Amino acid sequence: MSQIDDIRMQVMWNRLISVVEEQATTLLRTAFSTSVREAGDLSAGVFDREGRMLAQAVTGTPGHVNTMAEAVPHFIAALADEEMRPGDTYVTNDPWKGTGHLHDITMVSPSFLEDELIGFFACTAHVVDVGGRGFGADGKSVYEEGIQIPIMHFARAGEVNRDLLRLLRANVREPDQVIGDFYSLAACNDVGHRRLVEMLEEVGLPRLDPLAEFIFSRTHAAVMERIAALPRGQWSNDMLTDGYDDPIRLAAAVEITGDRVNVDFTGSSPVSRWGINVPLIYTKAYACYAIKCVVAPDIPNNAASLAAFTISAPEGILNAPRPAPVSLRHVIGHMVPDVVLGALAKALPGQILAEGAGALWNVHISARPVAGQPGRRAEVLMFNSGGMGARPGLDGLSATAFPSGVHTMPIEATEHTGPIIVWRKELRPDSGGEGQYRGGLGQIIEIGPEAGHEFDFSAMFDRVTTPPRGRDGGGSGAAGVVELDDGTPLKPKGWQFVPEGRRLVLKAPGGGGFGDPAARAPEDRARDLRRGYVSRKPE
Repeated sequence: MSQIDDIRMQVMWNRLISVVEEQATTLLRTAFSTSVREAGDLSAGVFDREGRMLAQAVTGTPGHVNTMAEAVPHFIAALADEEMRPGDTYVTNDPWKGTGHLHDITMVSPSFLEDELIGFFACTAHVVDVGGRGFGADGKSVYEEGIQIPIMHFARAGEVNRDLLRLLRANVREPDQVIGDFYSLAACNDVGHRRLVEMLEEVGLPRLDPLAEFIFSRTHAAVMERIAALPRGQWSNDMLTDGYDDPIRLAAAVEITGDRVNVDFTGSSPVSRWGINVPLIYTKAYACYAIKCVVAPDIPNNAASLAAFTISAPEGILNAPRPAPVSLRHVIGHMVPDVVLGALAKALPGQILAEGAGALWNVHISARPVAGQPGRRAEVLMFNSGGMGARPGLDGLSATAFPSGVHTMPIEATEHTGPIIVWRKELRPDSGGEGQYRGGLGQIIEIGPEAGHEFDFSAMFDRVTTPPRGRDGGGSGAAGVVELDDGTPLKPKGWQFVPEGRRLVLKAPGGGGFGDPAARAPEDRARDLRRGYVSRKPE
C-alpha cells in the first residue's frame, strides 16, 4: 500500500469514527430515559461482516462498549439460519450475550450496500424499567429480575415487531419510556448505516473489508509495541468490597508476556445468592478497560486492541452462570479495574492511581402518592459518583464516575421525571484520602418525596464498610454512608422505604490518597482549606 493509500485510509478511519459519533448523538437526542439522554449510559459502534468492532463512539461507557464488542458475534451466531435483509434490526437484553443485566437493551442492525452485507451497526442503552422486582439486588435468580428478550427481530425489513411491543407494555412500569428508547436505539443504528453508505459511495469503496484490514493491522502493531515495553512477569492483588450481607473478595493475577496481557480472577468469591453477580462478559469489559488505561490509552478501541488482552475467571462472583441474579452487576463490576490496577501497580511502581469509589452511587426510586392523596407514580433513576483515587502527580478528581464514565445528571432533569425533591447535592469535605496527592472528594446528596408522596428506593451502594485504599503511603478515602435525615442508618443494598416528610441522605465515598501525606506541598494544603475540601488544618 502506497503512502497516498495510507493517508486515504487514515482519513476514512477518522470519518468512520465521526459516523459512530453521530450514531451515538442520535441516541442521546432522541432517548426517552434520563439515564441515556442526560448521563450518556450507552454505547454505539460499527462492525465488519464477521462481527469485529471497527470503531466505537467516544460517548458511552466501557461496560457497554466492550460488552457490545462481544455481543455482536452472539447475534450473528444466533441468526445464522436467518436471511438478513435491509431494514432488519435485532434486539436482546440477555445478560450473558449482551451487557450483563436485563436493564440494558442491545440492538444490532445489518448494513447493506446494493444488497450486499457489508457490516453491522450496534448500540446499547440502559432503560428505566424491565419489570420484575425492579432495578435492585433482591432477586434470587434472573427470572425475578424482569422480562428476558432472547436475540430476536425488533424489525423485519423495516416492519416493527408489534408482538414484542405488546409484551413490553404488559411487563414494564414505564411502557412509554421503554418503548420510546427501543425506537431511539433502532434510529441510532439507522443513522449510522446511512452515513456509512454515503461515505463509501463518496470514496468509491464497495466494501468495508480494505478499511477493516487497515484499522486492525495498524492497531495491532501499535498495541504490540506498547506491550513490548512492559516488564515481563506475573503480579497479584486482592481487595474486599461490601457485598450484600457478607464481604466479597476480588482477586486478580496479571501476567504480561511477549504479545499479550492476561488477567485471571481465580480466588474471587463464589456466586452470591443476591443480584450482585457479574457475567463474565461484563468482567472482561472492565478488566480490558483497566489494562488499556495503562498500556494503550491513546490507541483507538476496536477488536484488534481488545484481542491483546485475555481474561479468565472460574465460576463465581465474576463469572456468574445463568440463572444467577445479576441486576446490580455494575456494583461489583466497577470494582474490577481497581483490583486489576492494584496488580499492575506492582509491575509499574509509582505509575498507577489509588483506589477510588468505583461503583456508581445510583439510586432507583419508585415514587407514589400516599394512600388517599392525589399525585403521580414514577420510576426515577439518578446517577451519582464518589471520588477518584489520587494519581501520580495529581489529586484525584472529585465526584467523578470512574471507571464508568457516565455524566452527572442535572437535578432539574431528575426532578422533572417524578415527585421528588433533591434538597442537597454538594462535595463532601474531608472525604478524600490524605497523601502527597489528595484523593478526590465524594458528594452528599439529600432526596425527599414531594408533599403527599412517599417512595421506595433501591440501594445499590458499596465502599460503606470497605473504603478505597490509598497507594504508596496515601491514606484511605472516607467510607460511604446511607441514612435518613434523622440519622437512622439504612442498608447499602436492597429496597427500602422513605416516608413522607423524611429525606434520604447519601454520602458517597472519597478516593484514596497517593504518596506520603507529609510530602504534600504547603500551598496545596492551604488551597484545600480555602476551598473547603478539608475542614481544618492538619495537626
